[in-house]
Amino acid sequence: MKTYDFNQQYISKIEQEVALSTENVQVHYGKSHAIFDASLDFPRFQITSLIGASGSGKSTYLRCLNRMNDRIAQVDGKILYRNTDINSKTINVYEVRRHIGMVFQRPNPFAKSIRENILFALKNNGINDKKELQERLETSLRDAALWDEVKDDLDKSALALSGGQQQRLCIARSIAMHPDILLLDEPASALDPISTSKIEETLKLLSKSYTIIIVTHNMQQASRISDYTAFFHMGHIIEYNQTKNIFTAPEIKATEDYISGDFG
Repeated sequence: MKTYDFNQQYISKIEQEVALSTENVQVHYGKSHAIFDASLDFPRFQITSLIGASGSGKSTYLRCLNRMNDRIAQVDGKILYRNTDINSKTINVYEVRRHIGMVFQRPNPFAKSIRENILFALKNNGINDKKELQERLETSLRDAALWDEVKDDLDKSALALSGGQQQRLCIARSIAMHPDILLLDEPASALDPISTSKIEETLKLLSKSYTIIIVTHNMQQASRISDYTAFFHMGHIIEYNQTKNIFTAPEIKATEDYISGDFG
C-alpha cells in the first residue's frame, strides 16, 4: 500500500471570469467529516470535471453547490454565486436551483409525456405564455440533441425513451429553466458507449452557453470533455488545474498515480 502526504495541495488559479466559487467548504455527516477546506473557482462557460475514487467526496461536494445536502449534512464555508454566499441561511434555496440546475446519475424523468417533462416546471414558475412555452420546449430539446428524435412523439411517455434519451431529456428539462450553471453527477455511468458519446457531444455544445461541473469516474471522459479537472481524495481537493496539465503533467504524485491507475 502506497502512502501519500495528502496535506500536499496544488490548486491552480483561474485567470478567466469565475462563475461560481467555494471558500473553505466543510461537510459533516454527523460526526463524520466528509469534505475538508474545499476552495475552488469554476470558470464561466467551461466544463470542469471532479474526479477521484468512490467515497472521495466529489459527489458530496457537487451537491453542496446548489444546496442539495441541506437536510442530510452540515455544510459550512462560503459558496459564492454572483457575489452572494448562497450557503447563507437566509437564501431562497429554490431560487438558487433555478440558476444552478442539476442532472443526476440515473435518468429520472417524470411519469409524464416528453412535452410535460419540459413544461411542468416552467408552468409552476409562472410561465404560461403558449408561444414562450413552445419556444423553450423546442430550444431545450434541440440544445440537448433530442429534438430530432422526439419531435413527432412529444405526447409519448418519457418513460418509453431509452436510457440515453431519458438522460438527455433530463438535461433538456434542466436547461429549459435557463440556469447559468449545470451540475451533473456521473450522468453517463448507467449508459452504453453510444449514448455516452451523445451525452458528451451535448455537453461540449452546451458549454458555449452554460458553466458545467461534472462528477465522473471515467478518466477518458474527463480528459475528452473537460477544460479543468479537480482530483479529490478522502474529502480533500488534492490538485486542480487545466485538464491537459492534470493528465499530462500533474504536480502531485498522488494525482499522477490515480490518473495512471497505480493508486492505492
